[in-house]
Amino acid sequence: VFAVKRGDIEKRIDINYNLPKYTILEHKLREKFGDNLKALGEIADVICGPFGSAIKNTDYQESGIPLIRITNISKDGYMDYKDLIYISNELGNSLSRTQVSSGDIVISQRGSLGQCAIVDDAFEKMNISANIIAIKNIHESSATFIHDYLLSIVGQTLLERNVSGQVQQKITTQDIADILIPIGCNEKQLSKMMTIAYCSYRDGIEQSEKLLSEMNEYLFDILKMSKIDYKDRLCSAIRLSNIVENKTFSAGYYHPERMAALHLMKTNIEISVRKLSDIVTFYRNLVSAENSTNYLGLAGVESQTGELSGVQEEAAGQAFTYEKDDILYGRLRPYLNKVLLAEKEGICSTEFHVMRVIDTETVLPEYVAVILRSDLILSQTKHMMTGNTHPRISNDDVKNLYIPVPDIGVQAEIVKELGKRRIEARMLRAEAEQEWRAAKEQFERELLGE
Repeated sequence: VFAVKRGDIEKRIDINYNLPKYTILEHKLREKFGDNLKALGEIADVICGPFGSAIKNTDYQESGIPLIRITNISKDGYMDYKDLIYISNELGNSLSRTQVSSGDIVISQRGSLGQCAIVDDAFEKMNISANIIAIKNIHESSATFIHDYLLSIVGQTLLERNVSGQVQQKITTQDIADILIPIGCNEKQLSKMMTIAYCSYRDGIEQSEKLLSEMNEYLFDILKMSKIDYKDRLCSAIRLSNIVENKTFSAGYYHPERMAALHLMKTNIEISVRKLSDIVTFYRNLVSAENSTNYLGLAGVESQTGELSGVQEEAAGQAFTYEKDDILYGRLRPYLNKVLLAEKEGICSTEFHVMRVIDTETVLPEYVAVILRSDLILSQTKHMMTGNTHPRISNDDVKNLYIPVPDIGVQAEIVKELGKRRIEARMLRAEAEQEWRAAKEQFERELLGE
């Protein structure tokens, strides 16, 4: 319980905004910087993304002008282009007000609130989506300092204060423009400290990811398989009987790499090869995703590793339910290789295939998840995609994937190795994140002179 003087209420009267931890921080900032404390909107242009109807899902394509979405801002505050989509040059340029370029800052206003990144020079120009706010034309400060400040404990606390909405929380353009920024402090020294800390953090994260992504090499060794060997040629021949059996005449379906992967598995006499539909059941139990707090979107799963990314997407429309030990397989852009073994129940995007192992006495769910992330599967799926704008792998094609099923003892050995690597990887990640948190706390102490 706390009291607030009526004269001190300037913006909002709700409890959250006026909590003492926020008012005390604002008092410290004003006491420390006085007139050198300015609203972000005074030193930069703060713009919101276009209305949701301005760019529709049907406008997405595989080339053109890149479109920045929440998924393209990593949780550690940098651009992530792994799941990048594009819009036409004509549409992008018609929304030129919401275009950004190198040196601008982008912030997520929904989902994973307050994630921010500096736009780099990977592209000449990019458009922002409806759930992104951009900071442009910065003066009296630098993009690097403002970015580091917003990522720090101080900045995140100020952003947290301005959040509104009970179910689907958001932060508005005006809220961002009102964020207080100190001017003329030791910006270069603070940013240098954050840069060094981030490099150390990224090293730890990369070591963690490498441990898990290198499971692919371990799999080939323990399954006694050579690497997939093929010649990438312009044309190849296929038997008519194969076309009739598979009911498809797609050239990609019979790509030499896919055929080489199938041949590698089927010629291994020590291991049986089975269709995925023979060992798992596909579940499509639909529920409403509205107002859900345990919704998992595609961006919530890391590529290659099978770990949760921490990215939260806004839940809308319908979703699939899943249970502990179910396998979630991303069907949109399967080359991203997003496969998760669920550690608890929840609901997920309908862009996942939800699978449940039929007989866990002969096939381990953990093994299925591991093998679905391997090159043996990726070499099949990346040639089975359909659709130019939203390349997906169809339900039937997923069911017809071939996977090697070794003896249960070999499966258990693979699962044990993955478990060891996952423990080590999570320890490395935890240490890296602790160091990154410590750097943000140090930033706050040096900024406020504490």
